[in-house]
Amino acid sequence: MTRPFRVAVVGAGPAGIYAADLLTKAERDFAVNIDLFERLPTPFGLVRYGVAPDHPRIKGIINALIKVLDRGDIRLFSNVDYGTDITLEELQDRYDAVIFSTGCITDAPMTIPGVDLDGSYGAADFVNWYDSHPDVSQDWPLDAESVAVIGNGNVALDVARVLAKQADDLQVTEIPDHVYEGLKSSKVTDVHVFGRRGPAQAKFTPLELRELGHVADVDVIVYPEDFEFDEGSMEAIESSNQVKQVAKTLTDFTMREPTGAKRRLHLHFLHAPTEILGDGRVEALRTERQELDGTGNVRGTGEFVQWPVEAVYRAVGYAGTALPGLPFDPRRGVIPNHEGRVVDSLDQTAAHESDVVSGVYATGWIKRGPVGLIGHTKGDALETIGHILDDRAAGVLADPVAPAEDSIVELLESKGVDYVDWEGYHRVEAAERAAGESRGRERVKIATREGMLAAARDHERAQTVS
Repeated sequence: MTRPFRVAVVGAGPAGIYAADLLTKAERDFAVNIDLFERLPTPFGLVRYGVAPDHPRIKGIINALIKVLDRGDIRLFSNVDYGTDITLEELQDRYDAVIFSTGCITDAPMTIPGVDLDGSYGAADFVNWYDSHPDVSQDWPLDAESVAVIGNGNVALDVARVLAKQADDLQVTEIPDHVYEGLKSSKVTDVHVFGRRGPAQAKFTPLELRELGHVADVDVIVYPEDFEFDEGSMEAIESSNQVKQVAKTLTDFTMREPTGAKRRLHLHFLHAPTEILGDGRVEALRTERQELDGTGNVRGTGEFVQWPVEAVYRAVGYAGTALPGLPFDPRRGVIPNHEGRVVDSLDQTAAHESDVVSGVYATGWIKRGPVGLIGHTKGDALETIGHILDDRAAGVLADPVAPAEDSIVELLESKGVDYVDWEGYHRVEAAERAAGESRGRERVKIATREGMLAAARDHERAQTVS
């Protein structure tokens, strides 16, 4: 009897789970065994730790991912750190193919003077804090009254909205006590969001932008002098319903009168940050006024503006990180690959067959960079899975030396790795729901690795460990 085809997926966010799901559903005439590995005690990646807590609609994607893993044909090994608990060589010894779907979890670099001042923060770090990532401190300084957020995408909006929102309005969400207390003590009065280009080039989604207008006790202020539309902008508005909706919402904001709310959220366009100023810590942000060049792009005008702020949040994108034993493209922040096949060459489009790292693949953001929405990872996964099946059919994949299903379990146990399986995740989920029920909320997120591991073993004991 032919043994099952064995596949390891490193990274149990949406990209990894979609890849595993698509492989189980692919048209084939052989059995397949799939194991998911995740370095955190719980799966779901950026859906759990990158989506703002007041966005339950997006977090609802987790329910669909749970259904995939509830089927029982994909095994989960959480709390297993690739590179320390397990290596590429050890995976290749046990699997026919290894897919990396580790995503992009760090802030993209921003190279302007003053970026390292105290009070200059990466947006990803702040998101990790308010989403209760178990590997970050539970403390966050919120003593600034005036704050700048650099970026014109949804992450910038999330950061600005959470900073401006009253903490009591987040009590209905899954945030634990330390996040609530931190936001409750915030001294912020004004949040300024800066975009380098014009309103028609903003990367906000219409729903996220409209949501700003409904945040209680917050005035949204948009400045008419920032509303510049060139020929390229008008073409974008006419050709894209999303751009048209964003432009309309921003235009509506310009006509709103301030209500005297306790907090103000300012949206600035055509301002390129050039320097963060301060003596040891942030005291101001300097921007250069931009103008549209007719194509929708911008050029500097030589006019500089200095904004007195005490904190700066850099929401200029995410970046991937290098993984042990794998090639890495530091410029793009991805594992070099050709349509999902990992290659040992930075010139991915011209990679030769000799550059292909046999049996090793990538999918999701670590494959293509941090662009697109969560749903776009399905297309990535489909392409990668197709190449895996082609490579198997072509007979180019090496046979693993220890392909038995229990081989990986024996290895992890021999190393003393305290891994969490799918049943363990359900115990974590039950503990979070129980904590929420006692407060009239759907759930309260467990904020520490120790608390989650305790819940995975015994959720009654876990409720005393937060």
